[in-house]
Amino acid sequence: MRKAAPVIHTLKLTFLLFLFVTTVTCQNHGKLSLVHSLPDSLEEISGFSSAEGSPLLWSVNDSGNEAIVYGYNPLTNKIDRTIEITNGENEDWEDVTSDDEGNIYIGDFGNNRNKRKDQVIYQLSTRHELPKVAMEAIKISFQFEDQDKFPPKKKDRNFDVEAFVYLDGNFYLFTRNRSSKFDGTTKLYKLPAQPGHHRALLMDTFVTCKDDDDCQVTAAAIDRTHNRLVLLSYNKVWLFSNYPTDNFFKGSVRKIKLNHTSQKESISFRDQTSLYIADEENGSGGRNLYILYLD
Repeated sequence: MRKAAPVIHTLKLTFLLFLFVTTVTCQNHGKLSLVHSLPDSLEEISGFSSAEGSPLLWSVNDSGNEAIVYGYNPLTNKIDRTIEITNGENEDWEDVTSDDEGNIYIGDFGNNRNKRKDQVIYQLSTRHELPKVAMEAIKISFQFEDQDKFPPKKKDRNFDVEAFVYLDGNFYLFTRNRSSKFDGTTKLYKLPAQPGHHRALLMDTFVTCKDDDDCQVTAAAIDRTHNRLVLLSYNKVWLFSNYPTDNFFKGSVRKIKLNHTSQKESISFRDQTSLYIADEENGSGGRNLYILYLD
């Protein structure tokens, strides 16, 4: 009878393993396909973008983290390269975009309370192969042309930015609406992608939806080859296409409900038919990389 104890112990371990595997495989990610649990260094991932000639997703963490950009390889789930910015801090890094010359741009423009006057975009070159680099970034600063109070009244707080893209020598910024009377409006601003200080010009507005828990814009990405733009929220993607030049909101729009709510703040085109999306770690969930197929 004494020999039964190891058998019972083995059976318990087998059952627990079965329960764990079943739980993991049965998790519901809605329309998203889970790819990886991201490395620990991307615990608070707040934006990423691919760059010309590189298979990496250049990724950043949210406010208070180190001023480091991580070259994340989605195929191996490893950090292949890092770039440390020596002439700036991570006040509130919120998104990454890129141009056609191998440059990436980091948006330090998170502005939850709408009182910042020091928003800046950092430009870095990825045209090197060193695994670890520290370099000075080119700085591009700006202020909104229609903001004159810091902060404005609570009902007018729509100057937080967590999403931007690069197109034809300009940046296009999309606000995360923080107003007390939330109506789903995101504002579109334009400024030149050139060193110096600029006024961000208000171009247009778009109403996402009316639920402030689910309709705030947290990231953007652009497919310059096929003229498509995507905006992200915690549970939705808006896909814009067939727009004239840079009038994104004048084109066709398709709303995709993900059926999976989490702190999603990163999006990038994977190819012509799919997107990469990532969420921050929050409690026992998040810090995952997903694929959304555009069927």
